[in-house]
Amino acid sequence: MSKKNIVVLAGDGIGPEITDAAVGVLRAVGKKFGREFAFDYKDMGGCAIDKFGVPLPEATVAACKAADGVLLGAVGGPKWDSQPAENRPEKGLLGIRAAMGLYANLRPAVIYPELASASPLKSEVLSRGVDVMVVRELIGGIYFGPRGTTADGAAYDTEIYSESEVRRIAEVAFDLAMTRRKKVTSVDKANVLLSSRLWRKVVVEVAEKYPAVELNHMYVDNAAMQLVKDPSQFDVLLCPNMFGDILSDEASQITGSIGMLPSSSLGTCKAGLFEPIHGSAPDIAGRDIANPIATVLAAAMMLDNMDMHAEARAVENAVGSVIASGYRTPDMGEGKRVGCRKMGELIAENI
Repeated sequence: MSKKNIVVLAGDGIGPEITDAAVGVLRAVGKKFGREFAFDYKDMGGCAIDKFGVPLPEATVAACKAADGVLLGAVGGPKWDSQPAENRPEKGLLGIRAAMGLYANLRPAVIYPELASASPLKSEVLSRGVDVMVVRELIGGIYFGPRGTTADGAAYDTEIYSESEVRRIAEVAFDLAMTRRKKVTSVDKANVLLSSRLWRKVVVEVAEKYPAVELNHMYVDNAAMQLVKDPSQFDVLLCPNMFGDILSDEASQITGSIGMLPSSSLGTCKAGLFEPIHGSAPDIAGRDIANPIATVLAAAMMLDNMDMHAEARAVENAVGSVIASGYRTPDMGEGKRVGCRKMGELIAENI
């Protein structure tokens, strides 16, 4: 079988620790299933600023575009707060998404029964189940619109969406819903924002091509409330960029820890970008207490994207087995306490 080339962007903070754990799991997958992976480590974020003066070197972009998959840790930290806005570590993340045409961000949130006690929600709410897929538009909206400051010291950021941008992300959400419970909840603020009115209009048009899928619209403030009131009502949450960013973090806490949620970013480039949804957590970097599970599950999503479905299920099952055996990093609540490195080794041993 052909070798798969994986670019690893370890990044900053806990990034190197969690990506090391995920790479260890992928090596175990290769050994078990006879797959060959080549890992190419590149710099992005604060570490790239330190080495090259920019958060996203051209060599990194070229390598990512040529890869079969890109595994990302996390970027940023207070060390680089003094950088000008256009050269902050986060610009590297936004830049690689744009360079690879990654417009669709998929963020699954699933509750493991063994971790229910770590969730802030009541057991009777969790008993109805949590299995939500947040589909977030990734390279449009307020994060990419015109921004600046005025002569009198005001600042502005602009929310802009085109019909084509909304249509393509809506199609991703409806296609996913067809493989799940056939329900899409589109999140907007159409009572206030013109961009949300366009969003709603285009989503309705796309829904006409999917008569088997139930479509509901929900204002973002209500969606935030409903996620903690009854997450079981949601199947696929379709969100503009900023709303999806916020709601997926909320969903992560429902599952017990932000360290549990992976994400994939897909688009026009064959190689998707796969990462945990959490940040670089510089306060715990180097202490071997970070939770690598979100990154390991992101690696499983990468395997799926490379049509290695049995391998992806093996990773997910290994994570479930380790959790069922009671092993926990500090963020996961009570259990057999292990560090980041050991958690990765345990999952690899269970492949």
